This record gives sequence, C-alpha cells and structure tokens, in this order.
Amino acid sequence: MRRSRRFPLITRDTARPEGGGRAAPGAAPAPARQWPLLAVMGGVGLGLLIVALDAFRAGTVLIGLSLMAGAFLRWALPEVGMLAVRSRFTDMLTYGLLGAAIVLLSLMAQPDPWVSIPFLDDVVHFTVR
Repeated sequence: MRRSRRFPLITRDTARPEGGGRAAPGAAPAPARQWPLLAVMGGVGLGLLIVALDAFRAGTVLIGLSLMAGAFLRWALPEVGMLAVRSRFTDMLTYGLLGAAIVLLSLMAQPDPWVSIPFLDDVVHFTVR
C-alpha cells in the first residue's frame, strides 16, 4: 500500500526538532547528554545571581552573552539535545537576537551608559514627551 504524502487529518505525534538528538552517547548520564542546554542555563543563572548581588550591568551582559552562546552552539553542533526547540534557523535567530538585544540594552542602561546611540535617544525622547 502506498502512503500518501499529505499531512494526516489527525496529528498523533510531534516531530523532534532538527538537531534535537542527544549531545552525548546514550550510555552517558542525563546531564552529559544535555550539556549544551545546561551550559546556557548555567550562564543565565550565574548572570541572575550577579544581578541579585547588585551588579546589574555585568549580570545582564552575562545573560545576553549566554543566549548568544546558545545560538553559536545551535549553529556549530549537529546535536544539541533540549536546546533545540524549533528549526535550527529559528533557534539561532531567536537566541541570537534576544541575546544581542539584552547586551545592547544593558550597555545603554542609565545611569552612566557605556554605549550611546543617538537615534535611540531621539526615539525615547519623542515617545516620552
């Protein structure tokens, strides 16, 4: 019997995202198989701890860099375990853009911003007035 190429009317299962397989052999313990996700979550957790210890800018930069590292891991590794949520392109775009936005906003945060972008200053002044 030839199977149809059409999508079924009733979905019975979900497909694993591209690259969603184990990052280490199946005989390895569970944390070793999910090391890419644990590395990103560890960086974000450390950034949150640094923010809680009253170093806002350094902590938020670390959070953003951790997300950007997740985008790099998603690009560089063939299998990343649970770090793969969607397609490879969508994951890289999401992790990279969110990480870059967090880093940029933390560098522009008041008082004493490390980066000043006049266009964004004008946008903020226009919307606040």
